[in-house]
Amino acid sequence: MTESCAVCGAAAHPGAPLPLCLPHLLVAHDWVDGEYGMTDLLPAPCAFCGSRLGVRYPSGWVCAVCEWRAGELPPEGVTSSRVDVVYYLRFRDRIKIGTSANPAQRFTSLPHDEVLAFERGDRVLEQRRHAQFAGLRIPGTEWFETADDLLAHVDAVRAGAPDPWALLARWRSEAAALRA
Repeated sequence: MTESCAVCGAAAHPGAPLPLCLPHLLVAHDWVDGEYGMTDLLPAPCAFCGSRLGVRYPSGWVCAVCEWRAGELPPEGVTSSRVDVVYYLRFRDRIKIGTSANPAQRFTSLPHDEVLAFERGDRVLEQRRHAQFAGLRIPGTEWFETADDLLAHVDAVRAGAPDPWALLARWRSEAAALRA
């Protein structure tokens, strides 16, 4: 028996994760693109880090690597001291594992109660962490159920550095010193 669209009663699209017809799935897709952005190639390399990968929002493009707004020039004399981090955010009883080179800017668009930790690493390490805690992952998201093994990992990452922001500042300072 074919399921009906939860909105209009038409036949739901086969294989859809929710009982929606194709037109309503497309409306939902457009909403997600507008709310969470769509990853694509930037119109030109990022002025800050040179990456070509971007996220397109209705308000404009953002570099997917360093999260610099496309079209904005870096401040005079500033060079990128880019440090990629895997971050751990807590929101209620869930933990998000993501990556960013500019967590402060990234966190403005994420609901969270607390920044738990930063771990130096890029998308490769993020994917390893996602695989490591796959059993806790909320399907289709980068959010994970809170469990003892995940909390123990976060505690290990935080060991010796209770303030993740101070640790990030140190890493950036070290990166800038290595460039000089």
